[in-house]
Amino acid sequence: MYALMAAVFVLGYLCIALEHPLKIDKAASALLTAVVVWTLLVMGADSILPMLGSGTAGSSVNTHHAIEELRHHLGEISEILFFLMGAMTIVELIDAHEGFKVITDRIRTQKRVHLLWLVGLITFFLSSALDNLATTIVMISLLRKLIADQHERWFYAGIVVIAANAGGAWSPIGDVTTTMLWIGGQITASGIVAQLFLPSLVCLVAPLIVMSFILRGEVESPRIKESDESRRDPTTPFERNLIFGLGLGALIFVPIFKTITHLPPYMGILFGLSVLWVTTEIIHRSKNSEEKDPLSVVGVLRRIDITSVLFFLGILLAVSALSSAGHLIQVATLLKDSLGNVYSIALSIGMLSAVVDNVPMVAGAMKMYPLVTPEALALAANSGELPWLNNFVVNGNFWEMLAYCAGTGGSCLIIGSAAGVAAMGMEKINFIWYLKRISGLALLGYLAGAATYIGLAQL
Repeated sequence: MYALMAAVFVLGYLCIALEHPLKIDKAASALLTAVVVWTLLVMGADSILPMLGSGTAGSSVNTHHAIEELRHHLGEISEILFFLMGAMTIVELIDAHEGFKVITDRIRTQKRVHLLWLVGLITFFLSSALDNLATTIVMISLLRKLIADQHERWFYAGIVVIAANAGGAWSPIGDVTTTMLWIGGQITASGIVAQLFLPSLVCLVAPLIVMSFILRGEVESPRIKESDESRRDPTTPFERNLIFGLGLGALIFVPIFKTITHLPPYMGILFGLSVLWVTTEIIHRSKNSEEKDPLSVVGVLRRIDITSVLFFLGILLAVSALSSAGHLIQVATLLKDSLGNVYSIALSIGMLSAVVDNVPMVAGAMKMYPLVTPEALALAANSGELPWLNNFVVNGNFWEMLAYCAGTGGSCLIIGSAAGVAAMGMEKINFIWYLKRISGLALLGYLAGAATYIGLAQL
């Protein structure tokens, strides 16, 4: 059963990585993998758990222990899922009110280099407050209003992908993997911002500098259709600005809420969502149902990407099964013995996240290398393991480097991140075109940012 669990997980992982050729949604593959590996763990509990020292003789005792493990992991995973659902709802609510026009309407320049830096920096900071996927969708929609030629838009869309992933890496709410590490206690909000802002900025600025020497002249703006000019906005400027301000404030307030109350982050996001819900009910109470429904939380909930939530549920459950069975301990030992350096391990995970999804990569790393407590450090004070264990304390070098690498490494291939997949779908960007034109720039930024972090860590 132990070997079969690993085989099933690898097969499920391949199905996730080959989602597009197989034409099977990765959420379906992840959920099926999770159920099968947990079933195998429960069925083989009598042989697997005693081997790990996690149970005692007796099939019913070990089965009960395996089910208790499942409940424990599900509690941790639920915190991440509720946080993501709350954040996604807030972002969709802002979008329904066209709140992002507060930012996008202020971009007027047509000079290619000026537009490149504006789009890159706006995406970078917006992604840290929202998330990289939502920010990419907003910025690609903006580019369609600014640039007529589709192939020229592809260059800017590539920079949007790099900027969105770099911006999400230094914020606890900017990327799913960073959020996972924050909720798991491996990093703190203040720690990740302080340590990763500069490396993430370097990750963006390096490609921008190179592109600045390539691009010249002005972009050609698309013609505005009469139907677009006459289209009535669904909200007033006051409603648009109010919801944008409250939504952005609710997202930024989450780390502050956690610091003040010590409650988990999902409680902070639910607090922000509830305030927005009450606000939208009040400001739209006089409208008829046809106008009100798309602008209400109830209407927006229908637009939430539930398949992504189910994918996270499936893959996190599958990884937790391997953690309970002991597979990940063996992998962690292998990486330590073969690479021997936390920076090398994090860099390799980041590069792998360009090929496969970064969520299972980070989930696996979190289970492979448990968070080291001050008590554990004290016990290891006189052992040779102390320098290694220091990397795995709260805000340790490994966790910070992992947040950076998993967040930005996916930019090296267009299928390596949610931002890249969104840009690919919206603009029909060719995989080979991205590989030839953008991947080198993304890799340059990735390595430059990593070198910046390592250099700062050695000071």
